[in-house]
Amino acid sequence: MNIEPNQTYTIKIANGDEIVTRITGEDNSTYTISRPLVVVPSPQGIQMIFGMFTADPEKSVELNKSAVSMIAPSRQEVCDSYTEATTGIKPVTNKILMG
Repeated sequence: MNIEPNQTYTIKIANGDEIVTRITGEDNSTYTISRPLVVVPSPQGIQMIFGMFTADPEKSVELNKSAVSMIAPSRQEVCDSYTEATTGIKPVTNKILMG
């Protein structure tokens, strides 16, 4: 799979956690990711929380490729939720209003 820089991906890591993040770079053994959010179930549905509470959210993080079991581009609604959670900007969706 070709990783496109600065796209939002869903990554399943070996311990079973699912992470939504932007991949900003990669080398042979690591992905460089920014603002990783962990997906957790809640009574209100799926929520995303910071993956590292004490790390500087403005700094990139290295993720070892050996810890990754699956990776895929995130669905559009997940990308929109991720953008809102990490920037505070709510993406606009084009919808036709029906009366």
